Amino acid sequence: MTGNTPQTTGAAPPSVAEVTSRLKAVMDPELGDNIVDLGMATVASISAEGVVAIAMKLTIKGCPLRVQIKKDIESRLETHPGVTKVTIDWGEMTADERTAVMTRARWNAREQAPDTQIPLNTRILAIASGKGGVGKSSVTVNLAAALASVGHTVGVLDADIWGFSIPRMLGISDRLEARRIEGIEKPRMIPNERVVGKGLLKVVSTGMLVEDESTALMWRGLMLTKAVEQFLNDVHWGALDYLLIDMPPGTGDVQMGLARMLPRTDLIIVTTPSVSAQKVAIRAADMARRSFLRVAGVIENMSAFTCEHGESYPLFGAGGGQALADEIGAALLGQVPIEAAVANGGDIGEPIVLTSTGPAAQAFLAIAANIMNTTVPVTEMGGCTARDPEAVQVAISKRS
Repeated sequence: MTGNTPQTTGAAPPSVAEVTSRLKAVMDPELGDNIVDLGMATVASISAEGVVAIAMKLTIKGCPLRVQIKKDIESRLETHPGVTKVTIDWGEMTADERTAVMTRARWNAREQAPDTQIPLNTRILAIASGKGGVGKSSVTVNLAAALASVGHTVGVLDADIWGFSIPRMLGISDRLEARRIEGIEKPRMIPNERVVGKGLLKVVSTGMLVEDESTALMWRGLMLTKAVEQFLNDVHWGALDYLLIDMPPGTGDVQMGLARMLPRTDLIIVTTPSVSAQKVAIRAADMARRSFLRVAGVIENMSAFTCEHGESYPLFGAGGGQALADEIGAALLGQVPIEAAVANGGDIGEPIVLTSTGPAAQAFLAIAANIMNTTVPVTEMGGCTARDPEAVQVAISKRS
């Protein structure tokens, strides 16, 4: 019935409502919802001869799922006895339409996400990178310390299971302990804490579970996902304004597990100015898109070295951070220059934002201020939850 000539069936053609109902059974496998509610498919016309014309808009013109969606539409509609032919007019969504679709996809992911111990009014920021060695952990601890220094309670989750470094970089060597919490039957792990300025850091890492930091964790696959799941479900985080997650480099099991368990996470991508780092980092952005996570912005680390005479030297190239931000349609949150004090601070457990007023510290503080300015205050949420559509729309509009 999908050929050029309609076949007469003798049955009455379907109504618009009947066609729409059948289209709602066609799912976009990547976005996880039906093509009608996503705003992708509409009934263009139904002729007296039973020819059904569908207007179908894809998120991108070259969508690889086009063939599968076409087959699904035809198979659903052709089972109606009054349909003699199905035609599909393919189009591409506008930028606004794509934004609306991704908003709905994120909402669906949040609705289907399992409950965790992370408060619903906590802003979650995953600090990610396409490759190791770009200073992702250094960015995490300095942003966490900057946020805490002005009075926020900040959780820091070291999700880099193999390459944990957060305990040393924050100067916390205590092992995690479990104890009973009033009103909770099962004992919970308690984050290690550090007072910073007017605020508080609550820190969890696999480095706080091993005998010493030289111990290798030879975990993979399900073990990695289970470890992260335990940190989200079995840790008594308590009240948090922010949760910063130091992600492992790349796009593996941990990243996919976190996207499933915490779909309200915003991603911050760390790169260096070099083109090669930028081209690898874009994979982290692609992972976010496929997982319906919002990319909050890009941080260019190690942007340049300024000598004591004031001369600036781009040791790792120039422009990679801005190029990445432009390519993925995100903001460049800041550029952090090369300073030996940043590495030294990590070695001794004192983030540079707490000990210096130099250019690197100022860059981290400016990025933290940017994050605070784009976070919806709890007082404005009016007691709503992340599962409340109105609250989600408020948050999205203020962060866009």
